[in-house]
Amino acid sequence: MKPNLFKFIVSIELFTLFGIIALTWISSHYGTTLFSLLNISSIHSPAVSQNTESSGSGSSQNTNSENNSDGGDFIKWVDFQVTSEAMNDAYQYDLKSHDTDTPIDWVCLLAVLGVKYGGDFKNYKSSDMSAIADKILNKESTLEEITKDMKHYDYYNEAYHAVLGGFVGTYQISSEQTDLNSDLTKRNSDNNNTENVILNKVNHNDSNKNSTGNNTDNASFNKVNNNKTDSMKTTYGLKAFSPIAKGFPYTDYDDFGTSRSFGYRRQHLGHDMMGQIGTPIIAVESGYVECLGWNRYGGWRIGIRSFDKKRYYYYAHLRQNFPYNKALKEGSVVTAGDVIGYMGHTGYSDKENVNNIDIIHLHFGLQLIFDESQKDGNSEIWISCYELARFLSQNRSETVKDEATKEWHRTQNLIDPAVENYIQNASQNNTN
Repeated sequence: MKPNLFKFIVSIELFTLFGIIALTWISSHYGTTLFSLLNISSIHSPAVSQNTESSGSGSSQNTNSENNSDGGDFIKWVDFQVTSEAMNDAYQYDLKSHDTDTPIDWVCLLAVLGVKYGGDFKNYKSSDMSAIADKILNKESTLEEITKDMKHYDYYNEAYHAVLGGFVGTYQISSEQTDLNSDLTKRNSDNNNTENVILNKVNHNDSNKNSTGNNTDNASFNKVNNNKTDSMKTTYGLKAFSPIAKGFPYTDYDDFGTSRSFGYRRQHLGHDMMGQIGTPIIAVESGYVECLGWNRYGGWRIGIRSFDKKRYYYYAHLRQNFPYNKALKEGSVVTAGDVIGYMGHTGYSDKENVNNIDIIHLHFGLQLIFDESQKDGNSEIWISCYELARFLSQNRSETVKDEATKEWHRTQNLIDPAVENYIQNASQNNTN
């Protein structure tokens, strides 16, 4: 080998070595990994993803779309690596401080640690969180003071709120289990301008019953006649649910990003939860049905959009012949904890209603949408739901079967203000 060439190769190797040492030093002193540096620097660059069984559009190939690649001030990528332990610790601080003069937003607390860890919570320590929370609770500092010099705090705060923004809040829940057989009713108004299906909407009195006006076609299922207001308890806490109903066994593991080959080779952009045929599938968060029907990859599937439009929940491989709650259709409004469908193994077929999936399971996916251009195509943002599923396992909706209809329904009614506000706004928009 020529001396000059040898020197050139050695120089490159030394340069690379020094670069690795420098990045290691940065990571140890600032909690920033190489991955997160690349991730943060690319938040204003188009993200490339593959249109898989998680796609609500049903397209079998990647679609090209103009996603404001030359502009658009919105987040282009999120790698959600917050552990269930960290989420639960932050949530407990939120609950603890809620009725005090120093309330702590649990998502903001996670965002602070997101900066510290560079988004990677694999080395999470509860002492790191308590150090921050205790300063706020003891009035030694404020969140604003703690974060004022954090360069990437705004990014993590927005990204984590996009994931967890609808999980915690004030809601009302029935203090007793409902009598399904006596309370199952259906209500329809006579206007055809808008059609909303409201699951588990509580009928407090006649005035509330018609509060959405005559411009909305509402069908109400599992309605509870709660004429006594004391039958409902107002509380603050976790109002998002596990996608698997209480009492039904399931197994899962972290399979996000693993390889799939049906149709074309791609990544698995969801979380598989294995269980039994017919296991009731639960709406994780309140929202409206944006997509319902057959997809060659996901089989019978439901896509539910959060009211703030930041989250798109995808439930796939639902049961053959009887995949959904029969009341559901596109545009239906659901409340967190409602039964929306049933576990199966449909999919991997161009022909509808075919069981071509070997293992019975729910494919549970969560897509983040900061701009509508990210909804379909190469800029889709799907995150791992494994740790989310673990966190949500503490809140599983209890259900009961109606033998007459073979449907499963929740046993406790829940009033989510987000649902009420959405219906009210829809009614006003229709009136205008």
